[in-house]
Amino acid sequence: MTVLNRLYASSGNEVIIETLEISIGDEVHYLCKGYEDITAVTEDGDTVTFKACAIDIALPARNSDGTQDLQFAISNIEGVVSTAIRAALDNLSSATLKYRNFISTDLSAPASKPYTLAVKSGSWTALKVQIKAGYMNILDTAWPRNRYTLPYYPGLRYIS
Repeated sequence: MTVLNRLYASSGNEVIIETLEISIGDEVHYLCKGYEDITAVTEDGDTVTFKACAIDIALPARNSDGTQDLQFAISNIEGVVSTAIRAALDNLSSATLKYRNFISTDLSAPASKPYTLAVKSGSWTALKVQIKAGYMNILDTAWPRNRYTLPYYPGLRYIS
């Protein structure tokens, strides 16, 4: 049994540290849940310092409904992340989120494969920011991608 599975099943000397990497254009914000900043190594081998803040994370459900969203709330005391996400949502620019978890005794690599999600929507107040991010929604995606419609293929009108 791996250490991560044991921690999910029962407690131990270690704790799971949840982290978020929020990328908005050229800006990247590294945050971790807890009271102390941590320096950890990502899956790419980069050493990163995650800033401690008040985060509440709800992981995506493992189901087959096609809309698996990660929702999280961040303390908005400084307003840095909320300002960046608000600008991204207003300008329709891309914002991505990477969720990783580490074990407190081993910060040399993430404990499991990270989730990479696109930021879909958000709301904020003076005290907190709530963000929804998710995978591509397969159920609302047309297949095949190239749709043969009259505006693009006017010759279809004459096919009997």
